[in-house]
Parts: sequence; C-alpha cells; structure tokens
Amino acid sequence: MSSTAGQTAAPRHKVISAGLTDVGRKRNHNEDSFLIDDELQLYVVADGMGGHAGGGTASRIAVETIDKELRRAREGRENPFVSVPNLQDSPIPEALRGAVEKACQAIYLTAQDDARLSGMGTTVISLVVRDEHAFFAHVGDSRAYLIRGDLIQQISEDHSLVNEQIKAGMITPEEAKHSRYKNIITRSVGFEEEVQVDVMGLVSEPGDVFLLCSDGLANMLEDREIHDAVARHANLDEVPKHLIDLANDRGGDDNISVIVVRMQGG
Repeated sequence: MSSTAGQTAAPRHKVISAGLTDVGRKRNHNEDSFLIDDELQLYVVADGMGGHAGGGTASRIAVETIDKELRRAREGRENPFVSVPNLQDSPIPEALRGAVEKACQAIYLTAQDDARLSGMGTTVISLVVRDEHAFFAHVGDSRAYLIRGDLIQQISEDHSLVNEQIKAGMITPEEAKHSRYKNIITRSVGFEEEVQVDVMGLVSEPGDVFLLCSDGLANMLEDREIHDAVARHANLDEVPKHLIDLANDRGGDDNISVIVVRMQGG
C-alpha cells in the first residue's frame, strides 16, 4: 500500500500556463469563467448561458465547484492524485467526472432557489495534468486542443446540434461554420440535475501545448491559426491575448476565453 507521503508527492512534470477572458465586441457582459490552479494542475473553461445573471452565475459555480471537489478528493483517503505508471489505471478521470457532476447539481439546485436564474447552465472543458498524463472532462461546445510540433488536434467533441448534423451527413463542416444553429448545444452542465460527462486521457510529450477555449474563440479562428499563434510565441503569457485580439478583429461575436498549458517535461 502506498504511503501518504507517496500519495501527496509533487508532480514530476512541470507545466506552465496562462489564461485570459474577454467580453468580445458584441456582448455587454461576460458569461465565461475560467480557472487556473497550478498547484493541482487543474484548468477549466466554462461558457455560461441563461441571461445576464444566470450565465455568469452558472459558469462561476462550475469552476469553483470543480476546484473545490478535486481539492477535497486530494485530501481524502482515496487520493486520486497518487502517481500511477499507466494511464488506464489512474483514478483521475472518474474524480474529474464526479467533480463536473457535482457542479451540475450545484448549478441546478441554485436555479431552483432563484427564479431569476431559471434555466441557466454552462459548458465545461477541464484538464488535469499528472506527471506525463493529461485528463479531460467535457460537456458542451467549449474545446480542448493539443498542439504538438506541426500538428493541432481537437481532443474534445462538440456536444452541439451542428456537430450532430455533420456526423449524420446532413451538412459539411464548412456549412456548419455559417449555420444559424451553430450556438445550439445538446448538453450543458446545470440545465438539468444530471449530465453525461465525456472523459478522456492521453500521454503527453515534453513541449506539448494544451489549449482550452470557449466557442467565442473556436468559432472565429481556424485550427491552423490557433496552432500558428501558439508556435509564434516563446512566451506563453502572450498567447491568450494574441488569440483574443484575433477573434475580436474578426468581429468578437461572443465572449472569448482561452487557457494554454505547456508541458515542460521532468
């Protein structure tokens, strides 16, 4: 059995991170929230919906609850942050899923107590890094990307009406970009008391960059533009503002949030 000291040992792999959110050019308030917890190596972007009060409240509850639940889990007897050699043996995905489910319940119950917040919900894209492993939990159309060398890959799958139409062969990805339905999501955190959470994990390499963003960024930029912005800046702190400026230059139709996390290796 592992000792407590072994369970709470610091991660072996260093990461650096940067994040920023912006109201955009068309909205008068920001319903996005984001979290950077470098101690836990936890990163979350949430894009709220449900009106002036509701959307911001839902996204804030989501990031706060996920952080609180994972910190509580780390202090518990079955600490999911214990280092394990194999990706598939890690308890982090289920801990992350449970934290998002708790956020869903918290948002739903808050809305039941306040008519002004009725119907609020939020997307969630979250990342936990542990050693060379990266774990994601995802609901909605906020996205996670992996940038590795010359490649960029979307890790998450949009829970959106247009993505369902693409998969069914009803429209092309190019048509989806201009669809009137592109902002309709098929899953959200907190609109109902329970939600299905997608979780996934991968083994990272030194130099990998993970990018989390709301659709206010993803809808305005091509994947290659996101890749090039990350590749161009040696200073990771400059990347979020550069990407937000690009999205605003294209019209800034929505709130824009982005977090970048670079794996530094051991």
